[in-house]
Amino acid sequence: MSVIENAGRRRMLRMTLAAGGMAATGALLSVRALAGEKTTVNMQLGWVPGGNQVGEVVAKRLGFYEQEGIDFHIQPGGPNIDGVAIVASGRFETGEISSSPSIMLAVSEGLPIKCIAAGLQQHPYTFFSLKKNPIRTPHDMIGKRIGIQATGMVLLKALLAKNKIAESQVNIVPIGADMMPLLSGQVDAVTGWQTNTTALKPLGADRVDLRLWDTGVRLYALPYYATTATLHEHPDTVTRFMRATARGWIYANAHRDQAIDLLIKEYPNLNRADERIAIDSLMSYAFNQTTQTQGWGAMDPKVWEEQISTYGQLGQFRAHQPKVEDVMTMDVLNATRSSRLLV
Repeated sequence: MSVIENAGRRRMLRMTLAAGGMAATGALLSVRALAGEKTTVNMQLGWVPGGNQVGEVVAKRLGFYEQEGIDFHIQPGGPNIDGVAIVASGRFETGEISSSPSIMLAVSEGLPIKCIAAGLQQHPYTFFSLKKNPIRTPHDMIGKRIGIQATGMVLLKALLAKNKIAESQVNIVPIGADMMPLLSGQVDAVTGWQTNTTALKPLGADRVDLRLWDTGVRLYALPYYATTATLHEHPDTVTRFMRATARGWIYANAHRDQAIDLLIKEYPNLNRADERIAIDSLMSYAFNQTTQTQGWGAMDPKVWEEQISTYGQLGQFRAHQPKVEDVMTMDVLNATRSSRLLV
């Protein structure tokens, strides 16, 4: 998924918002609240729903959203859907995107959104190689052929810059999303998410992992966001949404078999055996030492500051370079702290 896709559409959206186009969301939520009805919350994704939504599915199926007075719906994304623009337009109430840079780049383009929580504490983006020709450190990449998708180029550039390696020292090879270029010897490394255990199966026990996070490039994955208008006008709705979502993730982590059963009921096209393996990897990213003291969804303003600085140095901001307070808020996490702590 590109972090700078649909820039033209977003510029048009920015002008629409400036003219007052966001009023619809606030009015809709207010009318429902006055009528004493459940508040509808649609969460727009940047991809087709799957295992990454296990926490929300559990919260929905076990009635956690209903207990908070929320009528919750997951809205699918995909390659031709700009989920951030949809939420920013006021069409849906909240969203989730694959990587934190998507939010700060959108804010730089003038979209009025803010991150409210981080689904995964560290980004699972990883460089995969084989034991016969391993790449265990960034400097092992020197002289090697690194297969990477176009959308991941900025991540590789960030890695090289962070570790003071010239781009000319690495042979960059554009590839698709599968592992075949590595298995066939066309490249020395490929990229992907460490949590995508199904795609990684062909690499077997010979796989060697180099995580982007461990190279010094610290990004968040599966960040949740809402518009500044929603956060300002309907903080209680966002708080209730986050409280239920956190409960779903905590329950899914503690009851993984049941969580996968609920996931398959929601999305019957998924393979249960594959998802049961994947959830163990996913939960290792959703829960760590930080969440033990700060709860699920925690995030650190210093990590955001690092990413903004890195992307600014790489010239990724088309307009202004945003500040930390422009792209994220701790208000929702602070308001839901007790509900997000592990029991």
